[in-house]
Amino acid sequence: MDLTVGPIAFFWDAARVRAFYAGLARAPVARGVIGEWVCSKRLPFWQGEIPGAVEALAQAGKEVALSTLTLITLRRERRQTEDLFGTGLPVEIADMGALKYLPEGAPFWVGPTVNVYNEGTLEWLARRGARRVCLPPELPMASVARLARAGQDAGVAVEVWGHGRAPLAISGRCYHARLHDRAKDSCQFVCGDDPDGRNVDTLDGQPFLTVNGVQTLGRAVTTALPHVAALRDAGVSALRLSPQVGDFGALAAVYARALAGAEPAPMDVLRGLMPEASFADGFLAGMAGAQLSPEAG
Repeated sequence: MDLTVGPIAFFWDAARVRAFYAGLARAPVARGVIGEWVCSKRLPFWQGEIPGAVEALAQAGKEVALSTLTLITLRRERRQTEDLFGTGLPVEIADMGALKYLPEGAPFWVGPTVNVYNEGTLEWLARRGARRVCLPPELPMASVARLARAGQDAGVAVEVWGHGRAPLAISGRCYHARLHDRAKDSCQFVCGDDPDGRNVDTLDGQPFLTVNGVQTLGRAVTTALPHVAALRDAGVSALRLSPQVGDFGALAAVYARALAGAEPAPMDVLRGLMPEASFADGFLAGMAGAQLSPEAG
């Protein structure tokens, strides 16, 4: 079992993107997925960094794929999706609509926002050419184990959401813009003010969710650290880490040591790196997703 780093969910400027991928090239991860995952309006601000990021990761011996949007709606988004399949790199679909542009027989990856909930869906994707599938974060361990076995039978590497605020929903409306009394078309890219998303509370002040432009994320940071041994036994191929601000290389190292069995108390180390965060593993543990299981300590 190794580590995959997913696409950046947040609106970071070009300098931060450049620094992130320079650091990721040195991190103990096997592969990275690069691309605008959430809002196509953000892409022009940092797309010039993509070739350099691809080169940095490839030179470091890491696999690289390009991601589609999670919600493909506009004509220019459809053109951008079609162009991805002409780059010569693997493409990770985040929206099933992207398969319309898949060249006949071309392999592809599947991201966690595609609803792969059962063996039939996984096997259908494998027949279409899927080589890697990151399962949705809301699946319990029993379902993960069944899908991992189905993936082995179909020749598909199965990944599990390993770290980051879980992607829960995507919308045609922009929550960030609405919070600032702006229309989506004149948002002034206010989501860039919150490089790890903006936390929102319920009307009575209880911590609730995190918004990221048109995307809704879990408030707690979902982690699979308490379940590494069970996931390995189930045949899971990789854990997926979602980019965040801070020392991401140190965070990846915690997961790499845990996978190697060289970190005796990984949750304690993770809490030390992210003292302000709350953590959850409820989905894998068969509980409410925002909860933390007793196994996590």
